[in-house]
Amino acid sequence: MLFAFSVAPTTTADDTASMSEAVAAAVRVVRESGLPHETTSMFTTIEGEWDEVMPVIRAATDAVLAVSPRVSLVLKADLRPGRSGELTGKVERVERHLAAGGAGGAGEVGKPRGNDDDNTNPTV
Repeated sequence: MLFAFSVAPTTTADDTASMSEAVAAAVRVVRESGLPHETTSMFTTIEGEWDEVMPVIRAATDAVLAVSPRVSLVLKADLRPGRSGELTGKVERVERHLAAGGAGGAGEVGKPRGNDDDNTNPTV
């Protein structure tokens, strides 16, 4: 299962309004968890089971709460029990379609074109 989350302070003492120090504290927690993960400019995605991942997200949120009295948390999950390797597997499947020359033809904008065993973005 994949859990993408973004946690950030709603206030910052930094004159530039940078949140990078607080976010770094959260990412440090994720890295120390030992779970497969990926951090991008907007989200950190962790792969694992509920009982493995949720305490990590909680601890990452607590790390940001340590420097801010109020925190924003956004959480998105792709719950597919029994699957592993999806942190990279989903992207690899999309890349294979792109390398093959497309995604099965043009569809109506905003309408799913079918289910190819991936849920990366069903409307693309």
